[in-house]
Amino acid sequence: MEDFGKKESFIELRARGLSFDKIARRLKVCKQTLIDWGRDLEEEIANLKAVELEALYEKYFLLKESRIKTFGELLGRINKELETRNLSDIPTDKLLDIMAKYQALVKEDYTEPRFQTSGEIDEAKEDKRALQRLTETTSHRKLKAA
Repeated sequence: MEDFGKKESFIELRARGLSFDKIARRLKVCKQTLIDWGRDLEEEIANLKAVELEALYEKYFLLKESRIKTFGELLGRINKELETRNLSDIPTDKLLDIMAKYQALVKEDYTEPRFQTSGEIDEAKEDKRALQRLTETTSHRKLKAA
């Protein structure tokens, strides 16, 4: 039963990209055993890597969304300020330069929205559930066999 816990830890550590040497020291398991486990648990490691990568993509998207919102708000404030000013406080070229920089930042982070039909959304959800069931089934089978 101790091997089960160590194998779970091994899968997590390999999915995070740790080397066999580092994992061997951490789990106190010989490197060759870990190499053998790596071959046997290759799919579980790949699936966990995919899940972690998906989480990073999601995090990046949220960061990107937040940046777009922040830049858009700043651009709006600059535009509002430009409308009220006679531009005597700040040289016009400097204020226009600032505005251009923020416009470029917003344009750089712009992503064309992609709308899906309800059928496409349902299909994506079903695909995700099927992958999850397959991953869980495969993981349990291999760990029980080990």
